[in-house]
Amino acid sequence: MDLSQVFVSLRSGANKLSQLNASQKNLGLLSAASSIDKNRKSILDANAIDVELSRQKGVSESLVDRLALDDKRIDGIIESIKIVAQSEDPIGSEIAGWKTPEGLSIRQVRVPLGVAAIIYESRPNVTADAFALAYKSGNSILLRGSSSALNSNRAIVKAIKEGLEKAFDKNNVNQGIPEAIALADSGDRSEVDEILSAKGFVDVVLPRGGANLIKMVVEKATVPVIETGSGVCHIFIDETADIQKAVLIAENAKLQRPGVCNAMETLLVHKNIASEFLPELEKKFAKRAELRCCPVSYQILSKTDSKEKVKLATDDDYGFEFLDNILAIKVVENIEQAILHINSHNTKHSEAIITQNISNAKKFQSEIDASSVYVNASTRFTDGGVFGFGAELGISTQKFHVRGPMGLTSLTTTKYLIDGEGHTR
Repeated sequence: MDLSQVFVSLRSGANKLSQLNASQKNLGLLSAASSIDKNRKSILDANAIDVELSRQKGVSESLVDRLALDDKRIDGIIESIKIVAQSEDPIGSEIAGWKTPEGLSIRQVRVPLGVAAIIYESRPNVTADAFALAYKSGNSILLRGSSSALNSNRAIVKAIKEGLEKAFDKNNVNQGIPEAIALADSGDRSEVDEILSAKGFVDVVLPRGGANLIKMVVEKATVPVIETGSGVCHIFIDETADIQKAVLIAENAKLQRPGVCNAMETLLVHKNIASEFLPELEKKFAKRAELRCCPVSYQILSKTDSKEKVKLATDDDYGFEFLDNILAIKVVENIEQAILHINSHNTKHSEAIITQNISNAKKFQSEIDASSVYVNASTRFTDGGVFGFGAELGISTQKFHVRGPMGLTSLTTTKYLIDGEGHTR
């Protein structure tokens, strides 16, 4: 697929967007949300085709769940766009300002990055979320979803463009900029390579998906990359943990939506609480997950009613993103060993400790290297919507520019505006 003309159109869209005020951008967003609502049936019909094709290919139900849309999820997409529209516009905000000894007035203000591209897997809600955040922050967006969601993404992008084309203000002037969004939809792998090498046309690319996708993008891209997505998340059950709370948190973190990046993949348990906690965990899980255990946890759980679901773990199970009803379990000597294990095996996404010891809670949050570190809460809360951003571009697991759930300011940079009065140096 030749994307050269698409790049030119997106740049034009970005230039136009950068000159719109918040009200004008909000008009486009709300019109797009209304169009998604009006085109609900066609979007759901397209999604049903994608879901059926995935099931025919033998895709696991946890991954099918990431792909599937229903009325409730469409409502969520619409609500997310509305929240973004209601959010404060970051563009033009003054971050800092001062005067130099020579009398120059310097202001540091927030501006759009320009043209963003996102390469992502499955979840069609990302299509609308990425558009909304890019549009409000003054950026055009090139979307390249996976082939598994191609029909869904086409239907959503079509609805968004229709909405932008109908975004008329009270003076009957169209304020929408449909060229600010494009979908690379040929399904050909070559278009990914073209995006990653589009230096000068694409200002930033965001991979959102599994470890293999992210690795490929980072290694091949000649344009700047913000790494997002891969989540090997841990929960550590400290010896002082409230067992019933810990069991409920573990159940939520693993089983509510096992195919998402903020789901727990490894459970660490302090040796002093393992014999009491693990049987309670097994009862709550009720054979809904395969448990891959270290020798100590295997000894405990192989005697339970779910023993056919209990297996000895291999070294490769620790640090692996299952995205399925599979949980690795390891008993550790102390909090120091838990922290060492997590920092050696995680992807810097989300980690949690369940404890009633304030010192251990502070130690865990201080020493764990991750974008989001919880005390007595599920890792499932790492989400732009939950954090109040309305939507998210992904969860950044890197340390430069932005980290954690990516909201409106994540697609902005700054520039300095300097005013003088005939100054020379």
